[in-house]
Amino acid sequence: MKGELLLLWGALALLRLAGSCPEKCRCHSSSRSVDCSRQGLAEVPQDLPPQTQTLLLHDNQIGQLPAFAFRSVPQLTTLNLGNNSLSHLAAGVFHGLQHLQVLNLTQNSLHFLESRLFHSLSQLRELDLSSNDIRHLPTSPGKPWQNLTIFAVQQNQLQHLDRALLESMPRVRLLRLKDNLWKCNCRLLSLKLWLEKFIYKGGVTDSVICASPDPWKGEDLLKIPHELYQPCPFPSPDVGSSRGQQLGSAHSLFLSPESHSLGERDPSECELKPKPRPASLRHAVATVIITGVVCGIVCLMMLAAAIYGCTYAAITAQYHGGRLAQTNEPVKMEGKELYASSPA
Repeated sequence: MKGELLLLWGALALLRLAGSCPEKCRCHSSSRSVDCSRQGLAEVPQDLPPQTQTLLLHDNQIGQLPAFAFRSVPQLTTLNLGNNSLSHLAAGVFHGLQHLQVLNLTQNSLHFLESRLFHSLSQLRELDLSSNDIRHLPTSPGKPWQNLTIFAVQQNQLQHLDRALLESMPRVRLLRLKDNLWKCNCRLLSLKLWLEKFIYKGGVTDSVICASPDPWKGEDLLKIPHELYQPCPFPSPDVGSSRGQQLGSAHSLFLSPESHSLGERDPSECELKPKPRPASLRHAVATVIITGVVCGIVCLMMLAAAIYGCTYAAITAQYHGGRLAQTNEPVKMEGKELYASSPA
């Protein structure tokens, strides 16, 4: 009898736990969603129903999230943390959310993202990081990004975007990049090439408007000709090994040849030059062919004009010669008659 009572009590406790709903939240058992938005919350509620699949925490005042912040809701598929006060996310904050597919972190104060932040999100499909203060993104976030179909980072402070990051999203179909501080120099050429291929394959993206340097400020990255990009130079062999390793990385600054003799100088990244450069061997060959065709046409026209002129001159001369002969014949005959009729 005592054992049956304990079993009944445990079942009631589990039922109560499954049916509980945090204060200031609205729970919908049919859709397994919990709406805690616009409640002025400073932290994630602790007594969330464990079967929750959709958790809405947007428009609150959550400033930080501890590691394993969502361990009580392992079935989450959608998490909305938009419009809070998050400035940093611990590496293990999303640990245990193997089923999460949609993550919204818009309108926060995030400055950077750790490379291990999304390692446990193997099913992530949509990631929205727009309207933050993110200055750089991890170069290689790993396998969790392989299933992403939507990636949004518009309205941040990004100047560069590594191609390795984009290549880690083979299934992405929608990419939002506008309203950043894009620096359109040689380091952004790889982004331009990747975007062209992405669009060719049917991907959708918005415009990448250059914020610097001045010659390209306000220009669309995809509309800047390839020939106006100079390849990023590599450091010369005489530069020190440690300094050379730093300069050889993808995120380094580059020294001009004068700096080798002048020592340290104010480094500047290779900027786009407005002066046109030869595009490629293909363009050069095309230019030669077109020039040859034009010159050939001009020569043929000149030859035709010369032939026409000579023919016209010959015909005119022959015509005038015939007329002159006809005019002189009567004069001769008249002269003979006068000579014959004169007295002996």
